[in-house]
Amino acid sequence: MPSIIHSKWFNWFAISSFFLCGLWSLLTQEPYWLAVPFILVLAFPLFQFVVTKTEQLYWLLLIVLPLSTEYNFSSTLGLDLPDEPLLIILSFAVLASILYQPTSYRFIFDSPIFRWIIAYLIWMLISLCYAPNQWLAIKFLLAKTWYMLPLVLLTALIHHRSGNFKKTALYLCIPMLLVVIQTLTRHAFDGFDFVAIKKTMGPFFRNHVNYSAMLVCLIPVGFLIHHFTQDPQKKKFIKAGIAIAFIGLFFAYSRGAWLALIVGVAGYWLIKKNMLGKAILVGLITMIISIVALINNNRFMQFAPEHDQTIFHENFSEHLNATIGLKDISNAERIHRWVAGVRMVAEKPWTGFGANSFYNNYQPYTAAPFKTWVSNNPEHSTVHNYFLLIALEQGIPALLLFAGLLIYLLLQAQQLYHQFQNNYYRAIALVLGIILLMITSLNFTSDLIETDKIGGLFWLTAGLLIGLKYHLKIEKETTAV
Repeated sequence: MPSIIHSKWFNWFAISSFFLCGLWSLLTQEPYWLAVPFILVLAFPLFQFVVTKTEQLYWLLLIVLPLSTEYNFSSTLGLDLPDEPLLIILSFAVLASILYQPTSYRFIFDSPIFRWIIAYLIWMLISLCYAPNQWLAIKFLLAKTWYMLPLVLLTALIHHRSGNFKKTALYLCIPMLLVVIQTLTRHAFDGFDFVAIKKTMGPFFRNHVNYSAMLVCLIPVGFLIHHFTQDPQKKKFIKAGIAIAFIGLFFAYSRGAWLALIVGVAGYWLIKKNMLGKAILVGLITMIISIVALINNNRFMQFAPEHDQTIFHENFSEHLNATIGLKDISNAERIHRWVAGVRMVAEKPWTGFGANSFYNNYQPYTAAPFKTWVSNNPEHSTVHNYFLLIALEQGIPALLLFAGLLIYLLLQAQQLYHQFQNNYYRAIALVLGIILLMITSLNFTSDLIETDKIGGLFWLTAGLLIGLKYHLKIEKETTAV
């Protein structure tokens, strides 16, 4: 990373701050303004450290991403520690770096991916103006910004060098493998009981859904590491790690993650056959027809569950049978909230109800026949469909912009795979496409992009694709010469 600190800059900064704060103190007759220059000057070495050590802090962020834990300071303030403070610090470093040397980021600013993201952020800013609770909307926008700046811009900048892709893979997979090993060990003491899984992955993951989601998304990265490792002894260790990951995925008892694995395998075949675009088109058409058919004449009411039969099953085989028979409480409650979510979108289709507003607004829009034993929602959780969540909180334009970004990322991964001559970059593009498809699958039944784990992976993938696009440009220029 380029340094932005020079002694001349520091001298002018110190003199200017002392002069301006002293003048303002005289004008306002408030002596505490005299303390501001001292605070700024004392904070300057810390700022200098952050700027000069930005890349090291970035690698630390990747290491702690699977290890971070949620901590609520109050009922209204919670952070993921330690990754979210690192994201905030790195965001300031990125902004400072852009101001000092904007040309370093030109290839990022010229990227269509970056433009999609900017368009999405602009609409978030517009919808913020219409949000009933603007403080919640502002916090949501700030959180999005400090995720995107390091994980998209800084990722793309750092991955100019091909060796960094290997480093990224290892720094994500090794900590996650340690979490899986400790989870399996703790789970074994409970006989791998279905109910016991909920308490074995703490404090790193809130629940088995988040845990299995990140695990399944990193399994393709494990295969990528294995593919490009030449040392036979190291390959044995990597195979053992992949085997442990699959065992961990099985005992996570997460149907959504198992489905995502199947989607990833299908995505592998679709990308290699250059058929992903057609599959997305067919999927969109099928989805639109299904939604219209369910809404027409209230056909969706036919899927209302039997309230007394929709319970939580402590035995996993019974849990699966209930899922197939549409009597599983988690999926029944999802449908209960989806009905409310669709009605909320119909109520405010353009600007939505505002960010972080689902819980406070959805109950009047629910349908009584879909009510379950957990419909009082003690966890204050959301609609359990990220695409529906975007539409009801930020409006249909936000959904279209995000869906457009997601589809573009998927098609970009496929395009890069077929355009690269370098097999190393081709394999990376393929794996990124698979991860994106898995994330898409997971977010049809959850809202995991709002979490630090899957949200972090999603924006990291966007940054990596920008970096890969830069490498493709270099490859083409080299081939032309």
